[in-house]
Amino acid sequence: MSTFPTQAAPNSSTSMTPTFLLVGMPGLSAVPSWWTAPLITIYLLSVLGNSTILWIIAMEPTLHRPMHFFLFLLSVSDVGLATALMPTLLGLALADAHAVPASACLLQMFFVHVFSVMESSVLLAMAFDRALAICRPLHYPTLLTNDVVRKIGLTIVFRCLGLHLPLPFLLAHMPYCHPQVLTHSYCLHPDIARLACPRAWGAVYSLFVVLSAMGLDPLLIFFSYGLIGRVLQGLGSSEDRWKAGQTCAAHLSAVLLFYVPMILLALIDRLRMPVPQPAHTLLSYVHFLLPPLINPILYSVKMKEIREKILKRLQPRKVGCAQ
Repeated sequence: MSTFPTQAAPNSSTSMTPTFLLVGMPGLSAVPSWWTAPLITIYLLSVLGNSTILWIIAMEPTLHRPMHFFLFLLSVSDVGLATALMPTLLGLALADAHAVPASACLLQMFFVHVFSVMESSVLLAMAFDRALAICRPLHYPTLLTNDVVRKIGLTIVFRCLGLHLPLPFLLAHMPYCHPQVLTHSYCLHPDIARLACPRAWGAVYSLFVVLSAMGLDPLLIFFSYGLIGRVLQGLGSSEDRWKAGQTCAAHLSAVLLFYVPMILLALIDRLRMPVPQPAHTLLSYVHFLLPPLINPILYSVKMKEIREKILKRLQPRKVGCAQ
């Protein structure tokens, strides 16, 4: 079965057309209820897990530290990203709705990329935090003060908004010379910019946004882990290396979970690799939907402080006096 309606896609050479056409999971449009339940389950579990992380960090004064503040921001970005993706995904699942008005598409695009870049920025800040804690343990408290952490948080917010606020306005006024058929189940700015006429400078800005965030951040993160690896090699015993490495385990897992599917998607698109459309669509779902679901589990399992505080809060309190 086709992944989008058989009607001809609109075309324009002067301005944005009123609708875009999304691609669903091939073969599932005939049985939309089959993937509606998993989608809703994934979303609810993502919100529940990240809300638990937000709640425990907010309620526990002992968790008001830099690493946990960055974890708080990561959970905010995960909830925002999962929520921004749901309208078109549920529209495809429930009603096989492939056509999306341009205004709604641009609005979804804005929030998806704001929260996606926020997640990338927070992962970079967490790598910086781990590198300082391991490479400069004696200077860590004086270097990463509460004031510095607040400034990093504000920088992340301004970076996300500053990079992406111009994009909806630029893309709304760009000339389009290709059929308005997107390659994903949600609106992404590289996907929309690809449909623009040649030499549309809005598409150039779109490429700049991708490279300045999703291109730069993983390089800086892996550079931070290079510094951490060099310090770990210099530690005396394997037990010390293991303990120090364990403090990075959850973060490194979150980094790989977020960036590996993204890099694979970029390679597939740039190298025009002959990957079946179902595999391409599934990989994009993994990139966007799996981190919000898995990150709370990773940090609850790997971070002892988070795990213990959650278990303590969930334990029923005893009432009455001991005999």
